[in-house]
Amino acid sequence: MKHLRTTLGPKSKSELGMILPHEHVFVDLRTPDQPGYAEAEIEDVVRLMAPEIERIKKLGVTALVECSTGGVGRRADIDLAVSLATDFPIVVPTGNYREPWIPEWIGHASEKELEAWMLRELTEQIDETGFQAGWIKLSAGDDGMTALETKILRAAARAAVQTDAVIGSHTIRGRVVMDQLDVIEAEGYRADRFISIHTQEEQDFALNVAVADRGAWIEYDHVGRAGDNEVAELVIKALEAGCGDRLLLSHDRGWFDPAQPMGGIPKPYTHLSTVLLPELKRRGIDDGTLMRLTHDNPFEAFAR
Repeated sequence: MKHLRTTLGPKSKSELGMILPHEHVFVDLRTPDQPGYAEAEIEDVVRLMAPEIERIKKLGVTALVECSTGGVGRRADIDLAVSLATDFPIVVPTGNYREPWIPEWIGHASEKELEAWMLRELTEQIDETGFQAGWIKLSAGDDGMTALETKILRAAARAAVQTDAVIGSHTIRGRVVMDQLDVIEAEGYRADRFISIHTQEEQDFALNVAVADRGAWIEYDHVGRAGDNEVAELVIKALEAGCGDRLLLSHDRGWFDPAQPMGGIPKPYTHLSTVLLPELKRRGIDDGTLMRLTHDNPFEAFAR
């Protein structure tokens, strides 16, 4: 049976409802060599972010996927604390972001060492948190993968082959996504276990469709950050192109930022529920399709 690996342990589909597949609880976009990188008091993060989780719980959201990975301030201990404070499961990744957000140790590690690190987090636990990573989060340069990013991707594919974990990548260009799919397939993994994060940033819609046709998930994660009409039209266009069974929707919002005084001002995770879904329904998208986009697809993408 498939399960979502979360801060609160494995969760089956029957235990879950709506899932937000791309959000952040805690993130630091400074590079890892900066003073104070990823440092915060856990209590301060819980104080700021627990109310945001409680708001979406009241809207029927049952889990969210944390997309802060290595290099951009992943703090699995903080994710766990927020999760326990709200009794709300969070799916946390292993993996690492692109250059220049790559810690020195990853740059020096071999592919085998990186594979072993990700495999340990996927099958045992992240650090000493007691819970497993739920997926692998990576990134690639806008104009193509560097040698180091390719090394991380190859190691990720090898760890994923052994665990069925999905690999998601912050990749802006569709042609670079295609290159990434070539790499993971060369390592014996499958395109249908890959998420093209920020797919909306590829302006050539034909490449959105091509990525989905290849079997990968496409993710429109600018809900509440772009105009509602723009997002609704893009979602409908993807549905009309036959991409509905490979489409994920989310906000890419939150979050506690340790570079800001008191963590900054969080942006709510509510817009999909309160604005976009009613707008799509008003435009004729049926309840079954909306359920597939917000319940079924996120579970199928991230469960293993």
